[in-house]
This record gives sequence, C-alpha cells and structure tokens, in this order.
Amino acid sequence: MVSEPGSAQRPVRTSVWLEGKPAGRGRRNDRADTGTGTDHPGGLDRDRITAVTVALLDAEGPAKFSMRRLAAELGVTAMSLYWYVDTKDDLLELALDAVFGEVRVPDLADEDADWRDQLRELAASYRAVLVGHHWVSPLVGRFLNIGPRSMEFSAAVQAVLGRTGLARQDQMGGLAAVFQFVYGFGTIEGHFVQRCADAGLTQDAYYRQAMGAIEAQPGYEGTFDNAGEMMAARGGDTVEEMRERDFVFALELLIAGIEAMRDRNPAADGAHDPARDEE
Repeated sequence: MVSEPGSAQRPVRTSVWLEGKPAGRGRRNDRADTGTGTDHPGGLDRDRITAVTVALLDAEGPAKFSMRRLAAELGVTAMSLYWYVDTKDDLLELALDAVFGEVRVPDLADEDADWRDQLRELAASYRAVLVGHHWVSPLVGRFLNIGPRSMEFSAAVQAVLGRTGLARQDQMGGLAAVFQFVYGFGTIEGHFVQRCADAGLTQDAYYRQAMGAIEAQPGYEGTFDNAGEMMAARGGDTVEEMRERDFVFALELLIAGIEAMRDRNPAADGAHDPARDEE
C-alpha cells in the first residue's frame, strides 16, 4: 500500500506482488504459526486458487465473480481464502498474470532470428490471450501488471523492439503502435466471440443475423453499402478467416512502418538487424 506523504487518506492499493506475501502460500495467523491452530484449509494453495479463479472468469466473467462463488467452487469457506489473499482484487491480479503465461515468448538468445517473425509471434499470441479470456482486456488497465509472467512478456517485447534498428527514443512508440493495436483488435474480437457464445450462435450465424437486421432498417442501406463492398473484397469464407486476414495485413502495415521509420531515423547505437544484411 502507498499513500501521499502527510495524507490522512486510506492508503492506495498497489499490487498483490508488492504486498509482501510469498507467491506459493498465504498468510498464517498467530495460532497456526505456533502450532495451536489449524493448518491451511482444504489442501489449498495459491496456484490452485488462481487456476479455479481463471476457470470461473472464463465461464462467467468478472461481474459474477466473488470470493463466495470461488469458495463454493473450491468446496471451502470464503474465510479460508483470506489465508492467501486480502481482497478479490488480489485474485483478479493473480489470474491476469497467470493467463499471460500463455503468451509464447520467442528465443531471445537466438541472434540470427528475424525480429519481424518474433514480433509476429508475440502479437499473435497476445491476441490469442485477449480472445480466449474475454475478461482480460478490462483488467489490463486496472492493475500494474508486474507479475512474473507479465514482466516476462514485457521484457520480450522490449527486447524484440530493441532489435528492429529503431532509434532508442522511438522504440516505445513502436511498441505502442503494435501492441495497442493488438490490444484493441483482440478486445473487440474477444467481446464478439463471447457475445456469440452468449447468444448460442456460431460467429457466422451471429454475423449474418446482425447484418441482416441492420440492412433491414430504413436509412441504413446507403451507409453500409461501402462497408459491405469492403468486407466482400477482403475475402474469406468465414468471419474468422476475414478477421485473420485483417489482423495479418494490419500487423504487416505496422512492421513496414517500423522499417520505414528505422531507415528514416536509424538508431544511434547501431543496433544490428540481421535481416538487413540480406537486403
């Protein structure tokens, strides 16, 4: 917890990773520490609690998530959970970091690897996390994201951007361009996938119903004519195929932009891009 110097206000929560609790276990009260109380209830540990939290969030979303709901799923009392965390926010932050472990981090020690391929791999994997766990995107901006898996992802992104040849002062801008795009794309895609699941429809069926309803409304015909032509021109037999083409093309535009800016303002430190040796 932190607070402004001289402030009488309640301390501001920082992060579960800064609260001083060991990662593998929770609190032990005085009675348990002296051997006069009960040990950890139900064979729980933080990893198990986090895994069940992720499963509940995937199934029901954050709006229905509660300590009581989690305890029921684990077959323990809600109070038992407070051996491991202080608040529901602690659990949400732990779950958020856990799913960042699904991001595939490329081999950063491979000096011959093409940074473009590594950037594509990181972007695609981050998108998969956002789509596969629709609750992640609202939480990304809510917490500090300094858990071990989040930090590994962040370090990998920075390392790959450092190999692009962009000037040092431009690398964070390049990072923002790529990964804020992926965040936005994955967020919208994830919400659409969840909306289809909630409606009990495939993505294609939902899309056809939605577009049919829109086109049937007076005054919408002209507005959507151009959009319809663009969607038809991009190709793809399914919604997922169309979306994949959009994502790949947009990412390639960003990579081309990084290359263009690198050549316009090369890195002063002479960062080496192995792929340029072949150009």
